[in-house]
Order: sequence, then C-alpha cells, then structure tokens
Amino acid sequence: MRFDARAAKQLQPDTHLTFEAFPGLRLEATVSKRSWIYRFKSPVDGRMRQQKLGEWPAMSYAAAIAAWEEVRARRDSGEDPVLTRKAAKPIVAMTPESYTVKQLCEDFLTGHIERHRDSYGAQKTRQRMMAKIAPVADLPASSITRRQAFELLEGQRQAPRNAAVFRSELGAAWDYALDAGRIPEDAPNWWRQVMRGKLRSVGRKRGGTVQNIKRVLSEDELSILIPWLPNLSETISDVLTMYLWTGLRGGEIVLIEGKEVSKESDGLWWTIPKAKTKNKNRANATDHRVPLAGRAHEIVQRRLKLYGKGYLFPTADSPYIPQKSVQAVVWAHQPYSLEPGQTLRPVLPVSHWAPHDLRRTSRTMLAAIGCPREAAEAILGHILPGVEGIYNRHSYDKEKREWLTRLSAHLEGIALRQSQAGADPKPA
Repeated sequence: MRFDARAAKQLQPDTHLTFEAFPGLRLEATVSKRSWIYRFKSPVDGRMRQQKLGEWPAMSYAAAIAAWEEVRARRDSGEDPVLTRKAAKPIVAMTPESYTVKQLCEDFLTGHIERHRDSYGAQKTRQRMMAKIAPVADLPASSITRRQAFELLEGQRQAPRNAAVFRSELGAAWDYALDAGRIPEDAPNWWRQVMRGKLRSVGRKRGGTVQNIKRVLSEDELSILIPWLPNLSETISDVLTMYLWTGLRGGEIVLIEGKEVSKESDGLWWTIPKAKTKNKNRANATDHRVPLAGRAHEIVQRRLKLYGKGYLFPTADSPYIPQKSVQAVVWAHQPYSLEPGQTLRPVLPVSHWAPHDLRRTSRTMLAAIGCPREAAEAILGHILPGVEGIYNRHSYDKEKREWLTRLSAHLEGIALRQSQAGADPKPA
C-alpha cells in the first residue's frame, strides 16, 4: 500500500501497516509510538526476526525504505543483522547501585504505562513522573529511605490529589521493579507506606470558598446554560451538549470516530469499542452501544460530513481534543477564574460546575422522567453490580433509544424556557 500520513497518525495500538512493494517492512503502533520494523526469516537458523529501523515521523517513509534496503541486503548476503547486533552489544551487569530511580521509572513507563494507556495519558504520566522525581532521580532505587520518600511527597502536598496519584504511581513502579527482579527482594517499597491516607483534598476553592464540585444542575440552571453554550467555541459547545444528550463520560465523547457510527433502521448508533470505555479491563464488559437522539444526532451528523471516518473532535495539534482541555475551558469561563476587572472572555451564566456534572445531571434527569434503573445504568455504560451483572446480559438497546429520545425532548423543553421568558441570561 502507499504511505498515508493520516492513516499512520490514526493507527490504533497493537496494529500495523504493511507495504506490498517492500516485503517485511511495517509501521507498528503502540499507545505512544509509531515504529518502522523490518520482519524477516533469519538465513542462519530459519527463525523469524525483527529489527527496529526508527520511529515515525522522525524517520520519514523514504528514510525507512532506505534503512529497509540496507538491512535486507545484509540478510540476502547470509548475515542475520539481529544476531550480529546482539553479539556486538556489550553485556552490562546491572547492580543495585547502578539502577537509579530514573531508570526504574523509565522501565515502568515503557513496560507498563505505555502499553496500557492511550498515548495522551501515557505522555502526561511520563511528564508528571519524570518532573517530580527530579530530587531523587539519580539515587540508587534500592537505597531510597523512608525519610526521602516522605520529603518527596511532602513537597507535593500543596496539591493533595496530584500528590496521591504520584504516590500511587511510584508504589506501582517499585512493585514492577520488584516483580522484574531489578531491585533486591528485600528493598522496601516506602511509597505504599509513607503518608498513607494523609493526601486528601479538602476541595477546590471557588469564588473565595471551598466547595464540593460534585453536583447536579437544576432545570432552571439548564434553561439558562443550554441556550448560552454557543458563546463557547463550536467544539467545546458540542462536547458539552453531548454530555447532556448522551450521559456519557467526557473521555468517551472526545474519542468518537466516524467509523464507529452506523445508520440503522431506528436512526444513528454509536458503538464505543470496549477498549475506549472505563470498563475496558472488566471481563464481563462489552462494546457500548449508544443511540444518538436530538442534538447528539445533529452534532454527530454534522461532524461526519466534515471529518468522515476519523476523529470527530480534532484540534489543530491533536487528532482529538483532550478531555482535560474541555475541563480547562469550562474553568476559564467561570466568573471566579477571572482576575479583578478582567472581562476578556464570555463568563458562564451558571457557575460552580464541571463537565462531569452534566453526566450526573443527565442520570438524575433520567430518573426524574421515569426511566427504570437498569435502562439508565445501561445508558451511562455502568455494569450492573454483583450476581445481576453476571446473569443479566440484556443489551437494553430498545430502552436506550426510548429513554434518550424522551430525555432529548425534556431537555429541549427546558432550553425553550429562556427564549419564552424573553430575558437575558444572568450569572447564577
């Protein structure tokens, strides 16, 4: 096949592209990399080998072909390039003194995080971990003391939630190194013990007071907010509308691709692959089917015309808008995020909410209009708990379509209130 940069960029993890004119050459994808690989049968022992040539886009298609030709010529001459490389590589004995915290974290990131998280999440985890371990990065991992662990975490306490995540990641990294035998078995994993239960957030200060941001918007608030959303960019407005009209998680909404949408007898359906859902590691989870009704249908249909089979919420520098960017934009338009006297951007008329609150609002509204619990939980993509989740395998497709259509009608009725009242939205 011919090389298509767009197809390479959208390549899913654990998949690859092959090129008929260049046998054995392939572009393989992980969550964070696109690597040029040459697969061949060894002329020495007849076994399959593979050699990495470089990474795309740092190595272009033309450069990959040149590298492929060079390695293929060596193989055709009777040499096994992989065995030659291994024979020439010096054996370096890894000792507890030479295995640093930085190397331990690097092994954890490449061996675990980058295999199990999407590229954006893996990249952010790498940036966060490598920046925060700086004070101890060059110390032997097995020499870290309880005091050093405490001081490193204590330095992060200004952001308790982030510090707790950092502590958890370091604990997992040390477990990974212990399992791999890279540090002595008796090396303590202080990250599992130090400051346990002491890194808890008391809530974010909003408008001068600390408040719990988990809440449900009232119908009066929605009657103001929904007509106001077009004041934001079209992408942000569409994503926030999708929260309300589907009840989905933001991380699922921003990852929608045109190829996942299909037209069926009762309208458009979006099938979210299990790998993109929060339940991806649950054995009894499946792909999540979502009927698109009302404004959700209109948004997806409009974006399908613009972006085809690719991601439907792209940005200038990313295949899709990160969920955190949506959260940041909502925060930036809250009245309490502005500096005194600053009026350079539209101010939300309804304050003290986060995007995920819209999902809570949809779930609460489904209950209010009479949607049965099982159907509402199926709409949100929750797995039923206990024995019920094991034995109840009903898909609820019919019920999902019925109740999301009713929810859409209910939301439209709420949105009409402001225009009928004839008043300008005022901050709440």
